[in-house]
Amino acid sequence: MNNNTKILVIIPTYDEVENIQKLIPLVLVQDPRIGVLVIDDGSPDGTAEQVEKMMAKTDHRLHLIKRPRKMGLGTAYVDGFKYALKERYDLIFEMDADFSHDPDAIPEFLKTIEDYDLVVGSRYIRGVNVINWPMSRLILSWLANFYTRVVTGLPLKDATSGYKCFKRNVLEAIDLDNVHSDGYAFQIEIDFKVWQKGFRLKEIPIVFIDRYIGISKMNRKIIREAVWMVWKLRLLSLFGKL
Repeated sequence: MNNNTKILVIIPTYDEVENIQKLIPLVLVQDPRIGVLVIDDGSPDGTAEQVEKMMAKTDHRLHLIKRPRKMGLGTAYVDGFKYALKERYDLIFEMDADFSHDPDAIPEFLKTIEDYDLVVGSRYIRGVNVINWPMSRLILSWLANFYTRVVTGLPLKDATSGYKCFKRNVLEAIDLDNVHSDGYAFQIEIDFKVWQKGFRLKEIPIVFIDRYIGISKMNRKIIREAVWMVWKLRLLSLFGKL
């Protein structure tokens, strides 16, 4: 990387007004090359309006896409990826808005991505690094990742992680218009397609802290979609139709 490397951190939001106003400065301070793109799904709590106020005070490093309603995490990231490619960003991050992903980990991502194509922040590469989750959810998450590895062969211990960094050419190689999944399934689908195209994947350890403000977006629909997605990916791969 050099001083001209353009970095974009994509943060989808829905009712995150309290978190986002604290998170954005902590992301921007990590590196002067970083820009932040917030993709808000019509938050009734005024998240988008708060971001617009902050945009007036930043040096053009903060951007916003306002969507009319709650449309899902997967489509938010696809919209963000397309924006990043259009604006010629070199490195593109996924990041949650609720402080479950520590902004201070960004420099380690930037160091590691120099030798890889996709860097994934893993909760399970060094034991279990999750704080404030009930045991039932922790077991569900661990089993989901084990299930994914067994069915697909994807060599990641945390394929459902939403904290990751891509090189631009990785996203250029994926047919983003053919990505329709959401939640955990979206993360698995993207990771699998990157791996299948022969790109270099690397996990780095992170500590995942469950949200301390707001309500979790997890629901049964997201879990069911992830369960079926791994078999869909396996079959599409076998028939060469990814």
